[in-house]
Formats: sequence, C-alpha cells, structure tokens
Amino acid sequence: MRDNVADPSFDVVSKVDRQEVDNALNQAGKELSTRFDFRGTGASVAWAGEEAITIQAETEERCKAAIDVFKEKLIKRNISLKAFEVGEPAASGKIYKVTGTLVQGIASDKAKEISKKIRDEGPKGVQAQIQGDQLRVSGKKKDQLQDVIALLKNSDFGIALQFTNYR
Repeated sequence: MRDNVADPSFDVVSKVDRQEVDNALNQAGKELSTRFDFRGTGASVAWAGEEAITIQAETEERCKAAIDVFKEKLIKRNISLKAFEVGEPAASGKIYKVTGTLVQGIASDKAKEISKKIRDEGPKGVQAQIQGDQLRVSGKKKDQLQDVIALLKNSDFGIALQFTNYR
C-alpha cells in the first residue's frame, strides 16, 4: 500500500513491548517481596487492565519507593520512562494506590508536531504522512532519512519514539 514504491521510507511509532513490561513488572514484584525495607508494607505491583499498572503499599513513602523500583526495571529492559505515565499515590482506605498507564501510539497533536518539525528542520524533499497513530516518513535518499531519524532522536516530544519498517 505504498504510493511511491521507489522512495525509501520508515515509520515513526510509539509502541511498548508488552512482554518486556510484563517482565519488568514480574521482576519488580519479586524485588518488592524480598527486599527488607518492603517487608510488611503490603507493597505490590500488578496489571490493572491492558495498558494500566497498579502499584500499592501501606504508606505513601513505600508506594513511591515501589514506583521507583518498577521504573528501574523498565529502564533495565530498555523501555523509555516516557512510555509510562504515573500520578501521585492516593489513600484508598488504609492503602496508598497509584495507577500508571502505558502510552501507546502517537496522538494526533504529537504527530502534527513531529510532522511540522520534519517539514521545518528536516532535509528538503522529505515528507511525513500521519497514518493513524504513527507517521510514515519518505524521501528520495536514505541519507535524508538517516538525518530525519537523528533530528527526531535529538528532539523531545514527551513520548517514546521508535523507528520501524526502514526500507
């Protein structure tokens, strides 16, 4: 389904490998159950749906520490912290709880921002098309595409970006 078959292109996506997140979650859970400073605090980390993770503990301080443990595991698994949004722990009865969400896909406002950046600062002759929750970037030369990837890597759009389908 490509318009100009000859032109090289790649996709800019924001996706998280759910299996890697699951591994990070299991590692964090294991650490929370064995670490001395978490003993007796009821600290836990668990899935709360497809894209949400619940972290809880008996004190706000331990809940924040559990969040840090989970973030540490995400980093070790090469998952950008930009892909995990988490708020402040809130008291729910005798337990402090917080639900974090995994950010998947590029929202249309972010896609427009990225597209504008490529148009304004990228090499001439490179186009970015928004396709649902991702962007397809195409150009005449592969070197130009490499330049666009470098440009996007050095920019902060507040979301984790990956570059796929490079051809």
